[in-house]
Amino acid sequence: MATCYADTLRLAARKITARYDGALEPTGLTIAQFALLRKIRRAGEASLTDLGRRAGLDRSTIGRNVRVLEKAGLVAMAPGKDQREAAVALTKAGHERLAQAEPLWEQVQTEIEDVLGASGVKSLNRLADAF
Repeated sequence: MATCYADTLRLAARKITARYDGALEPTGLTIAQFALLRKIRRAGEASLTDLGRRAGLDRSTIGRNVRVLEKAGLVAMAPGKDQREAAVALTKAGHERLAQAEPLWEQVQTEIEDVLGASGVKSLNRLADAF
């Protein structure tokens, strides 16, 4: 019987997510929150629609996640360039939390690279880009 790639990928994703979440636990961030904060920092300031596009998530999901970060004081909403939609940006606390979390994230990145090897990392990126 053939291995189901979807099942294997979902199992790997759950295990890897748990590893990142465990490493980031001292910062109070999940890997999803950390990734969103990094996207916001890269953008400088972005609308929820733009963040959704960058994250591959719908606007309502991004909105819920941003509200959690806003309540934690890590992001702030401001009028956007387009007055129809607000923009989100990191606060000073958001920048500080990212600085605290990044070395922990880097450790997990290194662990995963060690397991996959250079060719495995390339294959993972190729798979993500293929669909």
